[in-house]
Amino acid sequence: MTDSRETFLVNAFVTGWPVKHSRSPLIHGHWLKQFEIAGTYRPEAVTEADFPAFIQSLKDGSSGFRGGNVTIPHKELAFKLADRPDDLAEELGASNTLWMEDGLLHATNTDGHGFTANLDDRHPGWDNTDRAVIFGAGGASRAVIQAIRDRGIGEIHVVNRTVARARELADRFGVKVHAHPAEALNEVMTGAGLFVNTTSLGMDGSETPDINYSPLASGAVVTDIVYVPLKTPLLAQAEAQGFPIVDGLGMLLHQAVPGFEKWFGRRPVVDQALRDLVIADMERHG
Repeated sequence: MTDSRETFLVNAFVTGWPVKHSRSPLIHGHWLKQFEIAGTYRPEAVTEADFPAFIQSLKDGSSGFRGGNVTIPHKELAFKLADRPDDLAEELGASNTLWMEDGLLHATNTDGHGFTANLDDRHPGWDNTDRAVIFGAGGASRAVIQAIRDRGIGEIHVVNRTVARARELADRFGVKVHAHPAEALNEVMTGAGLFVNTTSLGMDGSETPDINYSPLASGAVVTDIVYVPLKTPLLAQAEAQGFPIVDGLGMLLHQAVPGFEKWFGRRPVVDQALRDLVIADMERHG
């Protein structure tokens, strides 16, 4: 009897430029082993010039992939080239998860899911507030704003050095979102129950400003989408001031769940074993 396992092999990818530092293969490889699935998940370094051809090979089946993840700098183009982007991707104008279904390339963005699922896991009840502060207005802030707005947070205050960028987000995400210059940070923090750093401040030990978190509501949650180091300087400051903190690693782990389910047909769980695996890899490689 011939070995038919190859027939059922499912392949998925993560693509970006560069992509060699991605931890997604470690995460998905862990789940493939856990479920004993005959499949692969591998990095595909693709330049911006070559990305349209890569997507075409996904659509026509010649790539051998069922779908995959998209990271910087391809998220916007992935959205544009998809046949069926969902509502989340439409509003964001960017996709990080692609899959083939009924001969069409579907696209979504799971970053917002990863953000809220991480908070649900690490600090349940974080959403029992009607006021949140988003520090930073770069591309990473979009999915966070969308996700907490959709969760029902009534006031979302975006504080950014360049207020015009914050205004763009307010225009994009509606009346619940308000734009402020950096000088207004203390004022808009007053009574907020959630503080989110979406800037790269503190990444890899870079300098960070001192933030006084005392205007926040008692018990307000402070979180950071940066996860290297795991406890960023902004989180360390908040913890020292008595506020509960949630690191950004879980956002990376939880955003991977919907894609794995689309490609491989099983819904994985983010558990301590996976978290420990990725932390060990971070400690080895920085």
